[in-house]
Amino acid sequence: MSSGVTPAAPERRGATLIFNAGAGGSEHCTPDDLVAALEGIGFTPVYRSTSCEDDLDAALADVRGAVFVAGGDGTVRAVAVRLAGREGVTLGVIPMGTANNVARMLGVQGAPLDVIAGYAGAGARPFDLGRVTAPWGEDLFLEACGCGAFADVMAEYDPEGGKSPLRAVQALTATLTEFNPLPVELCLDGVELPEVPLALLEVMNTNATGPRLRLATNADPGDGQLDVVRIDAGAREGLLAYLAALARDEFTDLNSVQVDRVRVVEIPYVGQAFHVDAEVRPAVQGASGRVRIEVWAGALSVLVPVAGA
Repeated sequence: MSSGVTPAAPERRGATLIFNAGAGGSEHCTPDDLVAALEGIGFTPVYRSTSCEDDLDAALADVRGAVFVAGGDGTVRAVAVRLAGREGVTLGVIPMGTANNVARMLGVQGAPLDVIAGYAGAGARPFDLGRVTAPWGEDLFLEACGCGAFADVMAEYDPEGGKSPLRAVQALTATLTEFNPLPVELCLDGVELPEVPLALLEVMNTNATGPRLRLATNADPGDGQLDVVRIDAGAREGLLAYLAALARDEFTDLNSVQVDRVRVVEIPYVGQAFHVDAEVRPAVQGASGRVRIEVWAGALSVLVPVAGA
């Protein structure tokens, strides 16, 4: 027998949608498609078109609630660094890029509309960031920051010049042919290590960076620590060994690879090139100082979709 009481409609939640129309796969999905999908799981989203940095600043200035960002790692990073440390804001990633390292770290994969369906009833988890203080200024990163071979390849390649497999191969060949590892005296959580020439030095927050290079197999961006991955140049193996290990996701199992999990890393700066996620901080001749990298534990709150939704 009916009680005569009409059930209350489910409470709808406010949300903001940031969409990068230039991301890989975006041609198969429009902002209207994403808005409709978010409405279907109980959100009332506001779509904000962001074609430049100023647009993004304005869109996120006073944002509250869930912020869904549809795009690749670059778009996710641009949004995340603006939301870092804010209370009452949760980030939801809708991967539409090429590598999608951050999304994969969170177990977020699939077609955009399928991903959104998984956000129905999703839970939130903390996501750390890396905070960099260096002679060139201050930076934040989601994935990794480092110097050595990978940073030099990125500097030669110049990500700002657009994606090009041919330029990538040329940059890799040119860099590794002339690469001369610098002696580095690391300080990990206040402990000074002996100076050794390092072929690779990456401070990882996620397990992968760049074109899905899984350099830190066991990294966890919610553990309040960073994984310092390094290769002593004197013990380095052949390039094919590293490529094969990356393909098997066994990079950190190589004898020449050492990993330490720490909260603070200090690196002497002698003007070498660094990368901060996919951005390059170019080499500066004659410069000196120190680069301090520390974890910002729980800087973000991120949504994790329900598997199989």
